[in-house]
Amino acid sequence: MKEALFYEVKDNSRVQCHLCPHNCLIAEGKLGLCGVRKNQKGKLYSLIYEEITSVALDPIEKKPLYQFHSGESILSIGTKGCNLSCRFCQNWTISKDLNTPTEKLTSEFIIERAKQLNSFGIAYTYNEPFIWYEFVLDTAKSAKKQGLKNILVTNGYVNLEPLKNILPFIDAMNIDLKSIEDEFYVNVCGGKLTPVLDVIKESSNHCHIELTHLIIPTLNDSEESLIKLVDWVYGNLGDSVPLHFSRYFPCYKLDIPPTPIATLKKAEDIAKKKLKFVFLGNV
Repeated sequence: MKEALFYEVKDNSRVQCHLCPHNCLIAEGKLGLCGVRKNQKGKLYSLIYEEITSVALDPIEKKPLYQFHSGESILSIGTKGCNLSCRFCQNWTISKDLNTPTEKLTSEFIIERAKQLNSFGIAYTYNEPFIWYEFVLDTAKSAKKQGLKNILVTNGYVNLEPLKNILPFIDAMNIDLKSIEDEFYVNVCGGKLTPVLDVIKESSNHCHIELTHLIIPTLNDSEESLIKLVDWVYGNLGDSVPLHFSRYFPCYKLDIPPTPIATLKKAEDIAKKKLKFVFLGNV
């Protein structure tokens, strides 16, 4: 275990985690909502430092990043756990099943492996990298010193202080903007919208970002919602941030039929009225 960053000791042996907007108040012996940060004897620990579930050499376009080192491959790693509880999670076997086996791999091993594979960097992906904060930060610092790029594929659900602390070592991010409606985040994802919007705006000032929006029939596919989302992107980030509309397929706790291709085409048409770079995924 590794002592966590961004927490404070409270009364009755409780600790309060300040890594993400949940700001979990955790009793002794208990876990935060992410399932991987534990109060042990009045200190908060990460249970997943150097614990890895997934390693692969992926095309950068799979992240998806279309305007960052296009055509190259990147060493991609992930662990387990997540600080949101999306009913449609595509990677639930590692993000929600905390019994998923892991392999212990050090930062040094990962960096050397990236070099051996001629990867231009390391992508922290598959589950939510911000709950892996301590390991990602240590690895990103070392990787940066050795000329490697660092990429986060994230839900953007993190507090601004930890975000600002790690951004100097991050070169690119793909951030999920799951909906432009707070109700969707509360009812479908177990979170809130505003912190994600704040993270997108802050990150855009420091590194290359691209956004992904998974379109789910009946939940976030209305024309009104799509127009509102595109207007927010254009109004806050300009017309040049790539926006990926991704096709939903039934998964985890959601059995709504797959998104019709026509819906994605409609979203593309709406977005291209204001944005220069619009892409469709999973089609």
